[in-house]
Amino acid sequence: MTKLSGPMMAPKNGQAPDSAVVLLHGYGSDGNDLIGLAPHWQSLLPGALFVAPNAPTPTGMSGFQWFSIDWTGDRVAGRQRGILEARPVIEEFLRDLWAQTGIAPERTILAGFSQGAMMALHTGTALKARLMGVIGFSGAYLPPEGLGGDTMAKPPICLVHGDMDQVVDPNLSSDANAVLTKAGFDVSYHVSRGVGHGISPDGLSFASDFIAKIAAK
Repeated sequence: MTKLSGPMMAPKNGQAPDSAVVLLHGYGSDGNDLIGLAPHWQSLLPGALFVAPNAPTPTGMSGFQWFSIDWTGDRVAGRQRGILEARPVIEEFLRDLWAQTGIAPERTILAGFSQGAMMALHTGTALKARLMGVIGFSGAYLPPEGLGGDTMAKPPICLVHGDMDQVVDPNLSSDANAVLTKAGFDVSYHVSRGVGHGISPDGLSFASDFIAKIAAK
């Protein structure tokens, strides 16, 4: 099993971490990209350790990928296979993080952008342990087997997507909202108007409000 590593940011309060935010980057990027979200959220979670692991596989050009993209064939089928293959790597990373820090799953937020959002949403809703929350920017959702069953935890979910995204269809987040809501999840869903494939100020603000809400519980 591949061991993940990447940039980290220590708790703002200078104490031992009492929570964690795991940030999963998009295709062709690396952990240095999403660790940039940490300064925006540190005041909301001053005791949080922020970790942005690099995905396990180089793309062959630059950066890393959670799974390869079939540019010539059925991308949907390829995405489904890739997500299922990559999930155990992220699950092991989370288990190692919890064992090494003593941070509990219910004090852990799993967030991602694009391909990283696909991994965060799938993994976060497949775990038996309930996370503090899951955030997906510009992603899509592959429901795990048994979605909505009594044995699966239901963390609060935040979905953010630009309506002008030409890389990942914005309708995929709309579909995710419908599927997750029907399965009994508490979903906060935001559409950033006039925004392409990226995280806009209003989308970041919406996610920050989501974190403030779940941190207060």
